Amino acid sequence: MTPDVAHASIVYWRRSLWNGMRCVPVLMTLDQGWLRARDRVGAEVFAVPAGQVGGRLTRLGTLVLTVGGRRYAMVGRGASVSPDPSADQKRGFADFWAHRTPPAGDGPGFLDQVFNGAAAFNTRAWRDALARAGVPMR
Repeated sequence: MTPDVAHASIVYWRRSLWNGMRCVPVLMTLDQGWLRARDRVGAEVFAVPAGQVGGRLTRLGTLVLTVGGRRYAMVGRGASVSPDPSADQKRGFADFWAHRTPPAGDGPGFLDQVFNGAAAFNTRAWRDALARAGVPMR
């Protein structure tokens, strides 16, 4: 495990494959060796040492995490009917990066940005951060 890897973003937890209203924003953070996710009201979805997480990135850009035997499908942006991130989630995201340097590197590709709201870039960035932290990624 590499505890100095830090990353955060708002991703969408796809709780239903068919119902876009159930694709909800979560603030996901990786800091000091812990992976955490909080929902719109601030409730913890999960908080575990990164070493207890497994994951993979699908061809369609879904980050599938296995935490405590439960699978979580995370996508880079919600559906058109998905709820927006809460003010607390946005504030938590800003606070996370307030005293850290965001990762450098290539940004989203033009087509990903224009047609997909950089969703693929968001989940790829998570895959890379988790791999740097020692999370086994398939």
